[in-house]
Parts: sequence; structure tokens; C-alpha cells
Amino acid sequence: MSMKRKKEHQPGVLPEEARTSFERLQQELGITFKQPTLLYQAFTHSSYVNEHRKRYYTDNERLEFLGDAVLELSVSHYLFKHYPKMSEGELTKLRAAVVCEPSLVLFANELDFGRYVLLGKGEELTGGRERPALLADAFESFVGALYLDQGLEPVVQFLERVLFPKVEIGAFSHVMDYKSQLQELIQQKNRGPLVYEIVEEKGPAHNRTFVTEVALDSQVLGTGEGRSKKEAEQQAAMVAIRKLQGNTEG
Repeated sequence: MSMKRKKEHQPGVLPEEARTSFERLQQELGITFKQPTLLYQAFTHSSYVNEHRKRYYTDNERLEFLGDAVLELSVSHYLFKHYPKMSEGELTKLRAAVVCEPSLVLFANELDFGRYVLLGKGEELTGGRERPALLADAFESFVGALYLDQGLEPVVQFLERVLFPKVEIGAFSHVMDYKSQLQELIQQKNRGPLVYEIVEEKGPAHNRTFVTEVALDSQVLGTGEGRSKKEAEQQAAMVAIRKLQGNTEG
């Protein structure tokens, strides 16, 4: 009985075409898994497992659970380090925008992850490969598999290529729209127009940092820095809001 039970827990061998496909994915990502079976599992949907019960495949649901936690930790650390002026509430709000399903689908689509997911025929026929939840799960599962295979640092390096740059250029600034908040605050006081001005550009062209001031009636209310003009303006508006609210409270 023990021999039979051991055999049943051995992972199924993927078809040659699928293994070749995953080799191509590793080449495209510049990542080589020490345990390829973890990579295979990350892209194995439960519908595929159900249609191949005798082959003892394992779906990606447990890896998705792990990847969700690793992703949240990695993003939390990145935001904590790069946005020292943000409050706990603001960091939480921004993190939620970065790791939500629509964002994960965006990352998965840019990496063409949907192409590699192993699906059952029924799921395939009903458009499962393009289903947002499935793509988001695949991204989280991949992160979980990479963490198990190589540890946290390679995960962070992966995110530095595919996720963090989008935060740096302000792709999620709509969530933290300080410019609109500042505009509303100024309008409530019937003050004049706000003026945003770039006062400095630092660093080489490929790694430029912008410094922006926001002024009202020639008085500087706040200064912000960012990897894009938009991000710098948002940071300046954030500083201005806190300054104005601080004066009001005082």
C-alpha cells in the first residue's frame, strides 16, 4: 500500500510540446528554474488536472496562495522604501491598487502568460485563457513558484523588471490623485489658480528624476520628486495638502 501511495504522488510528465513551451518561456524571462516542475505547476489550471486524473498533475491553487503573500510582501517593502513621506493609509491604498486583479492581469498579459496556461478542453472552449481571474492567478502562482525555487531576491529582481517601473512612472497615480484633492481644497477657499513648475532634472536621460514645485500666488506650497513629471507633480501636491491641512489644524 505504501508503495502505491508513493507512486500516486509522483507528478505527471508533461507532453513534449508543453515542456518545449516552458523552456521558451524561461528563455524569454531570463529565468531558469532549478525545479521545472514548479514552473509547470504554476501554469496548471484545475480543469487540466481534472481531465488528466491518472497522470497525477497538481494545479496551481496552492502556489497562488503563496505567491499572493510573497507579492504583497515584496510590493510593501518597495513602497515603504521608495515613498518615505506616505502615511500607512496611503501606502495601503497604493499597494491595493498595484496587487489588485486588473493590475495583475495587465502584468500577465504583457508577459503573455495566458499562452502558457494548461487548460482543460472545456475551459479552453469557453475562453478561459483570457479570463481575468485565471490570468491574475497565473501571475501570483508564478511568483510563488519562483519564490520556492530560488528565494525572495530573484522574485524582487523579477518584479523590478515587470512591476516596479510602472509604479515609478505613475501608472497608479490615479489612485493617489493628490492634484485633484489639492485643487478641491484650494477652490473651497476661493483662492487663485495652482501652478506646477519643473525646477530641476537630475540624473542621466535613461534614469531621470524630476523635481516639481506647486505654487499659489507665487508662494510655493510644496515640492516633490519623481521618475516622471506626473509623479513629481503628485508628490508636490501631497506635500502641499499636508502643509495646508497642518496650517488649518494649527
